[in-house]
Amino acid sequence: MRDLINTYARRIPTWPLYIAALFPPSWYFYAGLTGQLGIDPVKAMEHKIGLLGLQVLIASLCITPLRRYAGVNLLKFRRALGLVAFFYIVLHLLVWIVLDVQIMSQIIADIYKRPYITIGMAGFILLIPLAATSYNLAIRKLGRNWRRLHMLVYPAVALGAIHFVMLRKGWQLEPLLYLAGVALLLLIRVRVKHSKRPPMNRATRSAS
Repeated sequence: MRDLINTYARRIPTWPLYIAALFPPSWYFYAGLTGQLGIDPVKAMEHKIGLLGLQVLIASLCITPLRRYAGVNLLKFRRALGLVAFFYIVLHLLVWIVLDVQIMSQIIADIYKRPYITIGMAGFILLIPLAATSYNLAIRKLGRNWRRLHMLVYPAVALGAIHFVMLRKGWQLEPLLYLAGVALLLLIRVRVKHSKRPPMNRATRSAS
């Protein structure tokens, strides 16, 4: 099964992901216009698109542990997933700014006064340099620094999960599960990073 998935993954190009990514937000906009999103379609659209962004961002973080622990190699899709997640989060932000609040002074005040918005905005800002350098020329120019820069995805997704928890009133199960999933993925990442460190030789241990 693993070999079959890897074989098909090598054959499938990444560009269909970008086209497929247009369908969910398009459906939400249509559903909002046709009254299928409840009494407050703007809020519903805003939350659904934001949750999509968090889900795809989490999916991109699953690729490394899938390869390491399950032998499923989906690395070629990681950049596309990251860009799709950024696209959804930008749409989430635009719906909030253009369709929901609309007044710039109120938007600025909300960013400063409402902690869940402050945290969400901080996560978005961390994603901007990642999206801006997700092309081959930037990867070549930055070299090893590109990998260091893209480690910002870890605090960004953590802030996104916290934003989701704070957005829901009270301690609700769904956002807590997302937060727990993100925490688990980050813990796995920390363990992988430590396991890659070369063991100290005897001389190093004695010097320390």
